[in-house]
Amino acid sequence: MTIRPALRGPAILAALSMAIATAMAVRALNHEFIFYGLVMLALIGVVWWLDTRIRLSTLSLWCLSIWGLAHMMGGTVPIPERLTEPGEHSVLYSLRLAAFLPKYDQVVHAFGFFTSTLVAWRALNASVGGVAREDGTVVGGLVPGASLPPTFGPIFAAMMVSMGLSAMNEIIEFIATLIFPNTNVGGYVNTGWDLVSNLTGCMIAGVLIRATMPRNPPRPDRARVPRASAPS
Repeated sequence: MTIRPALRGPAILAALSMAIATAMAVRALNHEFIFYGLVMLALIGVVWWLDTRIRLSTLSLWCLSIWGLAHMMGGTVPIPERLTEPGEHSVLYSLRLAAFLPKYDQVVHAFGFFTSTLVAWRALNASVGGVAREDGTVVGGLVPGASLPPTFGPIFAAMMVSMGLSAMNEIIEFIATLIFPNTNVGGYVNTGWDLVSNLTGCMIAGVLIRATMPRNPPRPDRARVPRASAPS
């Protein structure tokens, strides 16, 4: 199987981070993050499949790999107890450098759902304009070759897709608390701050999309854009 060039670097980073974090979790008998490692493997498979359908941007692929690295390191890298949020495990996820600063966990949540908003935006664009293949043909799309305008409605839709994914993340964390009696997930307040962090990341991505996407994207004539029946 040929890996397209944009995937190679992010795939290497994802493989290395998974291998290192899994080895650290196994060595420390950290069953919670062995569970998360299995979830991450499933998510890597989903990203691979999604890329074959909508051709994720290079930025999104790197952000996804960095998110995976930050997540796996967060639960396995030990930190001094003096830097740990009171009552939490002494791992990177519990790091808070000052009372007025967000925790490492909250920064990772914001970055992660910033990334998922970019992915959602790409998926919505693919549903409208299709996906260009290497030979110039376009697969799928209601108006092949078109793209969504970066107005409030489409951006808000991408943000809400991402917030739905963030809710799935909280469900996975809830399942972890049912399986493992001594997790570092936290309680209701932690879940609330996670969601606030997720929304913050979504909003930052929305602003980035608004600032960088063309305001009046072209709307090509259907007849002028070659189409293919299925993705390669």
